[in-house]
Amino acid sequence: MTAKAFALFETPIGTCAITWSGARIAGFQLPEGGAEATRRRVRNRQAGAVESAPPPAIQHAIERVQALLRGEPVDLSKFEVDLGDAPEFNRKVYEVARTIPPGRTMTYGEIARKIGVGPEMARDVGQALGRNPVAVFVPCHRVLAASGKMGGFSATGGVSTKRRMLEIEGAAALGAGPLFQR
Repeated sequence: MTAKAFALFETPIGTCAITWSGARIAGFQLPEGGAEATRRRVRNRQAGAVESAPPPAIQHAIERVQALLRGEPVDLSKFEVDLGDAPEFNRKVYEVARTIPPGRTMTYGEIARKIGVGPEMARDVGQALGRNPVAVFVPCHRVLAASGKMGGFSATGGVSTKRRMLEIEGAAALGAGPLFQR
């Protein structure tokens, strides 16, 4: 098994971190309130990961994330992510979420239906997304409640971070009401 490594990098929303093993993205950390807090969070979540300069494939992923968070319509779904430790239900949820393009959203219930379960499993979809180890690469911020409201978001800043990311992607104008696009 290849050892995990991570790197911090700056984005328009703050210091993020990416973890990798070989050429596969094993983790992604949204800002935690500064570089040191983000570093601590990665070390807590990715035991044994060593801070390192990213190899070319991971550096490319970093550059694409930075572009996305500057508002460029970047598709991150082609990057290889390691979801091997995720339960099968969660992996199915993540596969559907990866199909949501920048500037668009789906509801928790829509994802439930796409994976072959009823909308009554929408809460389970939300819980799976709350455990998403590779946020942005599995764009959980693009998944909303049925009413078009934000729903939850487990990253630091919660729903305000989710809204900011969606606004950067062009999913809503600043100051707009409930956000919902298909």
